[in-house]
Amino acid sequence: MSKKNKSNSTGLVYSTDPDFKWKEEQAAEDTSPSGQQKLRIRLDKNQRAGKTVTLIQGFNGKEDDLDELGKKLRSFCGTGGSVKDGEIIIQGDQREKILQWLLKNDYRQSKKV
Repeated sequence: MSKKNKSNSTGLVYSTDPDFKWKEEQAAEDTSPSGQQKLRIRLDKNQRAGKTVTLIQGFNGKEDDLDELGKKLRSFCGTGGSVKDGEIIIQGDQREKILQWLLKNDYRQSKKV
């Protein structure tokens, strides 16, 4: 879902309860420092019409930070991809390149699965 289409509404329209108090939505989880991220890199072909993709899983933090990391990885690999459901998807078998980039950028607990 693109950022433009995300709704900030909880679906509440009106309440007749006189003691009702609006609860603010909790802030998104802060992004852990890169040295504490436990990213897992794996290869996947399932439900992709036989095409190979590299998945990066295990990112803890805000969606915007995940999008930024995905953009940097796609740019470094020179391939396409996307960020969906908390995973970064990179086209092709890019496991070695991605692992080297992550280790170079202080993601020390990253590994290939």
